[in-house]
Amino acid sequence: MVSDLRVAFAGTPDFAAQALGAILAAGYTVPLVLTQPDRPAGRGMKLMASAVKQLALAHGLDIDQPERLRTDEQRARLKEARPDVLVVAAYGLILPPEALVLPRLGCLNIHASLLPRWRGAAPIQRAIEAGDAETGITIMQMDAGLDTGPMLLRREIDITLEDTAASLHDKLAHLGADAIVEALARLAAGDLPAAEAQPTQGVTVARKISRIEAEIDWRRPAINLARQIRAFNPFPGSFGQIRETTVKLWTAHTVPEHGEPGSILRADAAGVVVACGEDALCVTELQRPNSRRMTAAEFLNGFTLAAGERFAPSAA
Repeated sequence: MVSDLRVAFAGTPDFAAQALGAILAAGYTVPLVLTQPDRPAGRGMKLMASAVKQLALAHGLDIDQPERLRTDEQRARLKEARPDVLVVAAYGLILPPEALVLPRLGCLNIHASLLPRWRGAAPIQRAIEAGDAETGITIMQMDAGLDTGPMLLRREIDITLEDTAASLHDKLAHLGADAIVEALARLAAGDLPAAEAQPTQGVTVARKISRIEAEIDWRRPAINLARQIRAFNPFPGSFGQIRETTVKLWTAHTVPEHGEPGSILRADAAGVVVACGEDALCVTELQRPNSRRMTAAEFLNGFTLAAGERFAPSAA
C-alpha cells in the first residue's frame, strides 16, 4: 500500500534527480519540487534546466526556483504545498530555520558521506583525495548547521583504487536513492530509528573544489597525486605545465621509480612516467588543449615527450 505521505523535494544535479526518481517510483505524492534557477551552460551559454527540473517537468510536478529562501515570499510556495516532509539532496541553497520548520515532520537530507566525516560541499572528492577506504550515505534530520543534524540512517560503501569522483558519485547516487526511499517508508510506518546525534570527534569539512587546486605539485608523494587525479576527475581535472602547454592528467598509478620531481623518466605507449617527491606517477590518459582525452600512446603521437624533459613547478 502506497503511503499518503506528502514529500516535497529540493535538489539540483543528477545526484538529486536519482533520489527524486526513486521517490516517485515508490509512489509518494510530491506536491512541490524546489531546484536552483536555470543557469547558462554549454558553448552557447544558453539557460539550462537542472537535472531535477527536467525530471520534474517530465512528471508534471509543480516546480519553484527561488534564488534564496530567506523571505516569506520566497518560501510561500513551500508553505502552500503543505508537505509532511521535505527531502533535500545537493540543493545548493541554504535552508534557513524558517524553511526547516515548514514541513510537519521536518527536513531529511541525503548526504554523500559517513557523517561527521566530510561535512560540506565536496564529500565525494575529499574522501578520494584523503585516501579513505570507505564512504557512504547518511540520511540526516536537518538543522540550521552545516550538515550537523542528527543521523537517521547510514549506508557504507568501499572506495576502490579505481574509483574516480565520477564513478563514486554514481554509486552513491544509487545508494542515496535507495536509502531515502527506505527512510520514508519507515517514517510512514512509524519505525524510523530515533535520530542519533553526530559524534563530536572525527569531524572534517569537505570544502568546495577550486580550479586553483588542480595543478599538480610534483614535490608531493606520487600516491597523493594519484588520489588527487582520481578525486578531480571529471572536475576540475588535474593538470601540469610542460613546454608552456597545459596538459590534463586523467588516469595514473604509482610506480617505484625515482628522480627529480617533475622530470619525465620515460614516455611510451605504456604511460608517461614522471618523478614525484616520493616514487613516480605513470600517467596513462592525458589531454592537451582543444583535444579529447587520449591514451598515452595516442597522446604521444601528436605531442612527443622524452625522458629528461620536465614539467614546470607548481605555481602554488
